[in-house]
Amino acid sequence: MAWTFPQQHASTHRFTLGAPRSFTVAPDGSRVAFLRSRSGTDLEHLLWVQDVADGKERIAADPAALLGGAAEELSAEERARRERSREGTAGIVGYATDRCVRTAGFALSGRLFVADLLDGAARELATPTPVVDPRPSPDGRHLAYVARGALRVVTASGEDDRALAEPESGTVTWGLAEFIAAEEMSRTRGYWWSPDSDRLLAARVDDAPVHRWTIADPARPQAEPARVAYPAAGTPNAEVSLYLLGLDGSRTEVVWDRGRHPYLARVHWSAAGPPLLLVQSRDQREVAYLSVDVATGATSVTLTEKDRIWLELFAGVPAWAPDGSLVRIVDEVPETAPDGKSARVLMAGAQRLTTADLHVRGVLDIGDADILFTASPGDGGQPAERRTPGDIGVYRVPLGGGEVVRIAQEEAPHVASAQRGGDTLVLTTSALGRPGAEAVVLRHDGDHPTRTGTIASYAERPVLSCAPRLLHTGERRIPAAVVLPTGYRDSDGPLPVLMDPYGGPHGQRVVAAHNAHLTAQWFADQGFAVITADGRGTPGHSPAWEKAVAHRLAPVTLDDQVEALRSLAGEFPLDLTRVGIRGWSYGGYLAALAVLRRPDVFHAAVAGAPVTDWRLYDTHYTERYCGTPEADPEVYAESSLITDEGLSGVPEDAPHRPLMIVHGLADDNVVVAHALRLSSALLAAGRQHEVLPLSGVTHMASDATVAENLLLLQVGFLKRSLGVTG
Repeated sequence: MAWTFPQQHASTHRFTLGAPRSFTVAPDGSRVAFLRSRSGTDLEHLLWVQDVADGKERIAADPAALLGGAAEELSAEERARRERSREGTAGIVGYATDRCVRTAGFALSGRLFVADLLDGAARELATPTPVVDPRPSPDGRHLAYVARGALRVVTASGEDDRALAEPESGTVTWGLAEFIAAEEMSRTRGYWWSPDSDRLLAARVDDAPVHRWTIADPARPQAEPARVAYPAAGTPNAEVSLYLLGLDGSRTEVVWDRGRHPYLARVHWSAAGPPLLLVQSRDQREVAYLSVDVATGATSVTLTEKDRIWLELFAGVPAWAPDGSLVRIVDEVPETAPDGKSARVLMAGAQRLTTADLHVRGVLDIGDADILFTASPGDGGQPAERRTPGDIGVYRVPLGGGEVVRIAQEEAPHVASAQRGGDTLVLTTSALGRPGAEAVVLRHDGDHPTRTGTIASYAERPVLSCAPRLLHTGERRIPAAVVLPTGYRDSDGPLPVLMDPYGGPHGQRVVAAHNAHLTAQWFADQGFAVITADGRGTPGHSPAWEKAVAHRLAPVTLDDQVEALRSLAGEFPLDLTRVGIRGWSYGGYLAALAVLRRPDVFHAAVAGAPVTDWRLYDTHYTERYCGTPEADPEVYAESSLITDEGLSGVPEDAPHRPLMIVHGLADDNVVVAHALRLSSALLAAGRQHEVLPLSGVTHMASDATVAENLLLLQVGFLKRSLGVTG
């Protein structure tokens, strides 16, 4: 088949199918478990194992064989979990293992399966269904799972299946993460095994206080609308508590001041210490690190942190190190930092393990002697003009402090992550100069790991190649990526511009990875200069950079897009009389904001699934940046595109610019009311616009046909609106 890029991009799920992922390395370093589909267009993931010694692979679990060729059926709970994690594939999309990485548990079509990772045999356990989030105990003798809101356990042989906790009402679940935790805190789990495999910590969630919203499918009027619990800004959250549940039937509540710290943000339980909780105040300006007494359920405060703006949450921390020190990531302000810089540093107890030279992003593994983590160049290192933005590396540092070493198989910049077990490490790296990601198996030999093999990728090779230029621009040194048409020559003259941002919190788009810029290259080849700018608020730069948007989302993020555009016009062939902007989610909000508030700069926009009224978005995200609608109404009025009175911040005499609004009708994250209310306000103001409703589509446009045609419709709209020919 001769692919077009939109066809290939959609059919390969953005070139992710066929690529290995979700690695787990055995603690003796002998084998690696991972997920991978059979080809670059196959949605169905299988569970694989590679023996490190000889590099041979084998299939540990094949969904087609386990289901006997039957189609996969997903429960409502599983669909919700996949939506929160933006998972659009099929088959085995997640698994968990015991401590030795010998037994793996996973759900498939709502049924519970267990696989032996040594002999490759997988079998089903007869349990109540639908099964959600099964996890073997550390000793591999039991599996815990959730079914119909109850947390249950069963032996690995399929015997003695029983409920440890059952919902007391239809609004209660045990062992599942609530909406806010999964969507905004990156806490997708709701229960945790003890290191001794004799009990579990389990979250009890009661969403009775949460307001109910209705999500209907107008294309199927015969279908009942769905009623969902949605905690919008300023409204009640679910009530989350925590219990110790023993396999012997015991139940002990874990007690902390939930009035002061209602958010259960992180849970860590390892052999290195007692259960460790990170709980957070609703305004996110205070967190407490709590140790749990497993005999009584009482908690003691290990540490309290405060910040006048907010405290960020990080992957892999907090956690106990084997020596008993508390590993955490800390934001420093220039007034108190030893380097005099805004810095994000790694701490083990009172020991500061990194400096402002590195911007720490997350912890990957805590070993007996060192910590493995990811980081980007920090503000305390080389000046911005001397470093390439978008570099994300894997580093190790001794627990007691010392030299920080980067683990790499190629020159920076690149984007890397890793999983470790014993002396074996799987390093996954993407770079600008080649498509896709490479998964390399390394053996540690001091600070100089030796490459022993790779884990093959079956991902499709893109039909086009991109050559983005990554740089810092403007007075603020904003990270940006610029992509020009393939074969462009200076004699071709200035190009119409397409700004292609996410531009907001938690979304870094300017990264040193080839595939991240393929869509930009395709748009460029339609006749545009494509610019992606990561202004203030985006991650990977510094704490001060991220927190500059506090109570100022709209003006700060929009100003930085304008600054980047005008600054780059002095270096690249940009036609500033024809500037379009496109984006999805926060990027969709930013695109609509651009043509409404700065029509002097932006001349057309495609706004996909945009937040238009922040009163309609969730508590944990929105209140971090905007406060609450009751206490900070002026912040919501300035940040939103609309108010109850109509368009917000748009002068009546402002030029009208073409705007296409795209929204999935089944979106339960940014509900379609955002698009509909914006359309009503635009209509009331006499402003022409287009609305493209996507029936049955959620916040992810995962259907291949929809994803392909969305690219074509966007480029057609932008060409018409900006007068681009060819």
